[in-house]
Amino acid sequence: MKVTSFKEVRSFLAEAARQLLEQPLYTMGISAYRLGVRLAASGNPKAKKLNEGQKEIWERLDAAISPGDRYIWIHAASLGEFEQGRPLIEKIRRLRPEFKILLTFFSPSGYEVRKNYAGADCVCYLPFDTPKRVRRFLYKVNPEMAVFVKYEFWRNYLHELWKRQIPTYLVSAVFRPDQFFFKKRSAWYGHWLKWYTKIFVQDGRSRDLLAGIGVKNVEVAGDTRFDRVTDILNSRKDIPELDAFVGKKGDENRAPFVIMFGSSWPADEEVYGAWLRGRNGVKAVIAPHEFDENRLAKLKELVPGEVVLMSELKENPAAGEGKRVLVIDCFGLLSSAYAYADVAYIGGGFGVSVHNMNEAAVYGIPVIFGPENSKFIEAQELKTLGGGIEVVDAASYERNADRLLYDPKELEKRGRWAGEYIQEKTGASDKILSSIFS
Repeated sequence: MKVTSFKEVRSFLAEAARQLLEQPLYTMGISAYRLGVRLAASGNPKAKKLNEGQKEIWERLDAAISPGDRYIWIHAASLGEFEQGRPLIEKIRRLRPEFKILLTFFSPSGYEVRKNYAGADCVCYLPFDTPKRVRRFLYKVNPEMAVFVKYEFWRNYLHELWKRQIPTYLVSAVFRPDQFFFKKRSAWYGHWLKWYTKIFVQDGRSRDLLAGIGVKNVEVAGDTRFDRVTDILNSRKDIPELDAFVGKKGDENRAPFVIMFGSSWPADEEVYGAWLRGRNGVKAVIAPHEFDENRLAKLKELVPGEVVLMSELKENPAAGEGKRVLVIDCFGLLSSAYAYADVAYIGGGFGVSVHNMNEAAVYGIPVIFGPENSKFIEAQELKTLGGGIEVVDAASYERNADRLLYDPKELEKRGRWAGEYIQEKTGASDKILSSIFS
């Protein structure tokens, strides 16, 4: 007679409880979040946009989708994930024209910028992840496949896609040991990952972590962001205001040293501000991550009397005379603006997390960034190769920035390492599409 141990009984009961309670508790959490968005909409601009966008979903879908349409659904949480998935969208559009593209966002910061993106046949918000909305959405779209970009784990969508046997993929994913999938108390979240048809990860460590919890439908394909920044490099356009302010590389009248501060936050300006004020031979371009009138006014005081806004240059080209700092007070230019720089400082590393450094490194220039970068493989690899430099305070920033400023050989060497690193990492989009459509 087989004797069942207490441990086995406890495990069985825990699994039964999980299966019974997980879905309703998760759905209650999503419903509570939805209610919170509606309540906050009166006083929070982002919540207001999300709430209004949710009301427009079904009208947009009705206008775009007809019976018999063959849709591939691609979901990006926000603008960064969209840029990561964009190479896939554009390759599908070019290579598989029989399919239409539905692009969804969850964050207003992505949707508001790309709601008119011509590469998709329909762009809308993702309905909140409750069973009724999920079923309505999937019944309307009836996608032939679904692609989620990087960090998207919507429980009810994944389960319903799996039940309907719709091929579902996660691309450019990165997993870390501290995520809830790999913690004992929340390991049951790992069941969600088994509902993906295949997960395309950026590195072998992610694959090994998933294998450790029994997720085998995994392939190492790399990061599609490298394909995206290479596309930008090949298609970038000149920016007249930067042509006039710093000059193109190779021109006789170009400034001798140009540094670009991309996605800059106030915490970043505290690190590099004093250095910039003390380097009269340096020309700088600052692209703040977010800005309003108060933020722009403070940036104009960063180097008193020597700062001009791009909007001012557009109105009066002479406004830049005698200035050595240009602030880009519009969106959409950052990835092309890096082409004018000798060095890039990538913001966010003294806050929540560093921003996209690949779109600077692709131009073959060194990248400097703050200490909050552990979640990004490219930050770790660029540091190891020497194309990226981590700084931890104003003193270490000054030391490293001066080294690049006063040593042309050091500048050239580190820039070359950064550019070569990006080129060696391209090709993830082709690997993913080859697997999906094989």
